[in-house]
This record gives sequence, structure tokens and C-alpha cells, in this order.
Amino acid sequence: MTIKKMFIDGKWIHANSGETRSIINPFNQEEIATVTEGDQSDAKAAITAARKAFDKGDWPSTPTTERSRIVHKIADLIERDQEELAELESLDTGKTVEESRGDMVDIAGVFRYYAEIGDKNGGEIISSPIPNSVSKVVHEPVGVCGQITPWNYPLLQASWKLAPALVTGNTLVMKPSEITPLTTIKVFELIEEAGVPAGVANLVLGAGHTVGAELSTNVDVDLISFTGGIETGKKIMQAASVNVKKLALELGGKNPNIVFADADFNTAVDQAMNAVFFHAGQICSAGTRLIVEESIHDKFVEALVERVNNIKLGNGFDKDTQMGPLISAEHLTKVEKYVETGKQEGAKLVTGGRRPEDPALQNGFFYLPTIFTNCTTDMHIVQDEAFGPIITVEKFQTEQEAINLANDSIYGLAGGVWTNDIVKAERCVAKMRMGTVWINEFNVYFPHAPWGGFKQSGIGRELGKLGLEEYTETKHILHNMNPEPINWFGD
Repeated sequence: MTIKKMFIDGKWIHANSGETRSIINPFNQEEIATVTEGDQSDAKAAITAARKAFDKGDWPSTPTTERSRIVHKIADLIERDQEELAELESLDTGKTVEESRGDMVDIAGVFRYYAEIGDKNGGEIISSPIPNSVSKVVHEPVGVCGQITPWNYPLLQASWKLAPALVTGNTLVMKPSEITPLTTIKVFELIEEAGVPAGVANLVLGAGHTVGAELSTNVDVDLISFTGGIETGKKIMQAASVNVKKLALELGGKNPNIVFADADFNTAVDQAMNAVFFHAGQICSAGTRLIVEESIHDKFVEALVERVNNIKLGNGFDKDTQMGPLISAEHLTKVEKYVETGKQEGAKLVTGGRRPEDPALQNGFFYLPTIFTNCTTDMHIVQDEAFGPIITVEKFQTEQEAINLANDSIYGLAGGVWTNDIVKAERCVAKMRMGTVWINEFNVYFPHAPWGGFKQSGIGRELGKLGLEEYTETKHILHNMNPEPINWFGD
């Protein structure tokens, strides 16, 4: 099997150490690829290349229209190769290929969006108190950007970082998750094909404690953008303080999904499933905290369990499969421990809570869709991010109680409200401390809308115009057109 390489300074190379890593399909644990495994030395080489390309290369000063043209070209190439990319994503992550096809459409859209708005951020003229002067505000690239992406949506999360960084004139070093690197490798082939100059975009494969740590601590890196777990995010914050790097952190969520009795019942039940069980619940915005008005609680749970028990698990390439496996044996064990904790805490397991018995699924990392009731906010299963196919159900009587429950979390990434009362919906969302709140919808995102969290869900925003601004520095320029001495210290 050919060893897939990393991309540094315009060249595809093996790791300095010669080490490799096997990439497996979580559906059956078969090896699907072998990739080179980098370490600190490779990360340093990539950072050096990116630093040189920024400080001495032409990319930062390339007209934005030209950078936008290249980013548009990347979008074109993604669309050209979207079926190959979707198949790679499903092999790597286990998700259904239909989900991956949808991801590729979204990914091309992200590159297209930033290509279109990248040259619209030309700064502004502001008033000046100085006679005969021009005062303006301009936006310039940050510099060298370290970008660390997660394993659940490898290429989608990469696109949220790559596109705005490139169109604003930065250089970058990307580290994908070591267990799901395949589509990121492929998209760097497309970045090369699109004509991005050598050293501008670099790809280093390897583990977080080596490659990621070097990106976080290296003083030649000006910005770190990280999507992943909260504990790793805290470590990155500490490490980045060595040179006060700019930070953009998305650290997950424990997201409430509030259902009022006046909501459309069948739609709310269906969307409660959609909020969690895509990609086996391995979604940072999954609506795993289902908060249901008491008067419909029992009926709602009964209907939900009936639907959940019919979810078809299987190979992501089978057209009947609705949910694939978890990402790894390690993560499966984590989810199992989480469920056991829920039982010990007194939550009622009403369905799932175990691996499936189907012989066809025994080689994969499958876990049945799971629902707990009798849940309260003092339970770990309500407060901790499980990142699996698990719903915890809480109940409420009043609107204020629902809001209080929703906000009772260290996280603040996303949430949802289901009601046919427009005024009530707006009252609720105004009080919910989250970066995104959906009304009669869940898990919808698009390039134009900013994405990020309150509280410990992170710092900064991706997507939208704010996602572009993360990769720029703001500079004020005052030009006195008729300078004169003021003779403060005498003539």
C-alpha cells in the first residue's frame, strides 16, 4: 500500500522519522490507507516554510482578486472530485456516503463564499480631527496560522479554516486529526493544483501531542485555530500565551433542544432524532439535551423511542443505512462508560445503552441509539459532552424553567426551541446563552452565518464575515497631507 505523504513548502514528503500510521475503516476495522506520521521536526519545517512564504513571498501582497480567483478554483476542483472526496470521507469516518455527499456540497460552498466576499473587505475612510489629513482603517493578514481540525467532520472543518485564511493572504500549517486525514490530504492536492504558491499552505500529519503542541508553542506561529475538546483547548490557550497568539477555539457543546407543548408534535419528534443521530451523534452541535414540557413528556418519549428503535445501522455505503459506527474502539469505550455513569446516577435507560447484536456489525464500532429519561442537571450525562448517539431527556413546567435548564451548562454552543408561539420563541432565544439558537429547526448552518460559542464552548467565530475577520489584523492609518511644526518644545 502506497504511503500517503504530507505537504511542506510545495513538496510531498515523508516524515523525518520515517514513521507511519495505519488508517482504518470504523465499519469493519480494515486498513484503508497508510500515512506518514510526522512529529515536532516536521511541524517546525512546515512553520519555517510558512513563515518564509509570508515574510518574503508574494502571497500577502497578491491582489485580493487574484487570491479570490484561486479560492474559487479550489471550489471548482472540489465540485469536480466531490464523489471521490465523499467516498474517502465515509471510509475514514464511517458516516453514510449520503451525509458525506452533502458535506462536499457544503465544503465547496464555503470556499465559494469566501472567494466572493474576500475582495469586498477593502477597509474604510473615517473622519479625522486633523485638517488636511486622510484617516483610514485597513485589514491585513495575521501571518502564519496553525490550524488543527477534528476527526468528526474532517474536511468540512478544514474548509472553515482554509478558505478564509487563504483569501485574506495568510500562510498556514494544517494538522488534521491523525485518525481521519484522508480527505484533507486530497484537498491539499487540489490546493496545489489550483496554483497556491509553495509554502503558503502546508500539511503536517501526526498526533496532537507532537505536531499540535509545536504549532501551539512555536513563536513563529501568529494564530491558532482549533476545533476539538475542551481540555485540549485549555492546553492550547496556555501554550499559545508564549507569544500571545491570536486564538480561535471551538470546543464543543452540550446543546439543549427545548420542546413546548404547542409545537408541531410529529415534526418535533422527527427533528429531535435529526438533532442527534446523524453521524452517530458525533457532532459538536448535537441536541443531546432534550428538554420537554411536562404535559407532553410521556407521549413524546414514547413516540421518540418507537422511531429511534427503527434506525438502521450499517455500512455507510449501503443505501438503507441511516447511522454508521463510532469513530474508534477508544471512543466506543468512552461512550460505554458514559452510559454506565448515567445508570449509576439514577437516570432511566429506556432504549439502547449497548452494542448491537447483529453479527454483521460485530467488526465495527457500533453503538445503539440510546435514550435516558429522569435526567437532571446535576448528572454528568447531562453536563458532559458524550459525542455519541445518546439523548438525555429533562422535563419542565414553565417557560422560565426551560430557559434555566438550557443555560445550566458550562457550554454555550447551540440550542433549539420548538413552539408555534412566535413571541414565546423570541423571548426564549433572547435569554439562551448560546452562539446559535434555532427556532423550529436544528443543526442548520451555512457559510453566511457565524458559528461559535458562548462560555466554555470557545473563543471567536468561524463562517460568515466574522470568520473572515478572525484571519485579519486591523490597522489605522493617518496621513497628514500638510504637516506643520507645532513648536511645543520651542522653534
